[in-house]
Amino acid sequence: MDGIRENVQIIALIIFIVTYGSLMIFGKYRTHIALGSALIFIFLGILPLDEVFATIDWNVIMMIAGTMGIVYLFTESKMPALLADELISRMPNVKWAVVSLSLFAGIISAFVDNVATVLMVAPVALTIAKKLKISPVPSIICIALSSNLQGAATLVGDTTSILLAKAANLDFFDFFYMNNKIGMFFVVQAGAMVSVMLMLFMFRKENNKIQMKERTKVTDYFPTIMLLLTLATLIVVSFIPYKSAAAPGQLYKPEITNGLVCIVFFLIGITKELVKNKNKELVKNAFKEIDFATILLLTGLFIVIGGIKNAGIIDSVSKIISSMSGGSVFIIYSIIVWMSVFFSAFIDNIPYVATMLPVVAGISNTLGIDPNLLYFGLLCGATLGGNMTPIGASANIAGIGILRKEGYEVQAKTFMKYGIPFTLSAVTVGYVLIWFLWK
Repeated sequence: MDGIRENVQIIALIIFIVTYGSLMIFGKYRTHIALGSALIFIFLGILPLDEVFATIDWNVIMMIAGTMGIVYLFTESKMPALLADELISRMPNVKWAVVSLSLFAGIISAFVDNVATVLMVAPVALTIAKKLKISPVPSIICIALSSNLQGAATLVGDTTSILLAKAANLDFFDFFYMNNKIGMFFVVQAGAMVSVMLMLFMFRKENNKIQMKERTKVTDYFPTIMLLLTLATLIVVSFIPYKSAAAPGQLYKPEITNGLVCIVFFLIGITKELVKNKNKELVKNAFKEIDFATILLLTGLFIVIGGIKNAGIIDSVSKIISSMSGGSVFIIYSIIVWMSVFFSAFIDNIPYVATMLPVVAGISNTLGIDPNLLYFGLLCGATLGGNMTPIGASANIAGIGILRKEGYEVQAKTFMKYGIPFTLSAVTVGYVLIWFLWK
């Protein structure tokens, strides 16, 4: 049996490597590659057919579809153009416009899912780029990067934070201050400050003065209200734990809560257009604007990750790590952080973190150290590692999908031009701070 399992792991690993290599090289065919690979995992029985449905994160899929619809109505109301005008009028040049928009996305993402944040803020970036006649690619990439970064700042910022909070028995405020030490929130903000300096350097030549002519006029504020209500509702429900993170007897929310919130507000928006404005064309276009290519790409990737997890690859890697420390706390801490960065650049960080949490707890118990050191190191590496590649995080895929619909094909090397230095600088800051705080 062990020999058969080992062969399955080898086959699954080969398919996985070929898949992700192809995704990086053939950007135009990412959806086809992901779906094709998913079908191979199913056909070979590496992922049983009855487990396929459960491996797909329907919450993310529904959230993308609903938010894209809401954002289309929001864009058609011309509110993003007005917000762009307001931002442009307050910034001295293009460089600061890009940086401030990234910071704005980061603030939202500390409390709202990263994908939803990108979908909400991207229209403003697109409008600014059109007004200034510049490429929107750098700004939307930076928005995605900032959103992923701030996901580790609070308990409700990312699913990985929620998983860690349950394992380490942390509450919302422990992410700010814990055991007389500053928490992950401030560690992330230190990384954000470094990333801001990095962005200022990367956009140092974008010093064109911004000249305003006249501000856009908005006559329909209903889509804006729907978007704000969506945002507010997502923040409120983020404080209710999922079943997997809830204490015995505690109220918990369905796994697809965020997706349902986005779908419901989208349906309210199009219902208003149909009933009050009789605008069937706008409703039809709203459904057309949902990026089904991105949704299918994510669906395929969820199945692929489910396949390698089911094959036991993640578990095997975890066992190897636990045997590499040689009793050195610093070595095992460093391995966990930087290995998490590497793996999260290619696989979804949720199953990775879920698998590694018990491993980290066991290592901490064996070495007799404070588990928070390894817990926070794991969160830092796994959450920020997704920024390395265009397929490392759902928010990156959503941002690239938006750009593709605008006619911009983002190559892996273009994304990594921003993603790699951003990730390495932010993770290094977190790596050093967490060590000195919790060693």
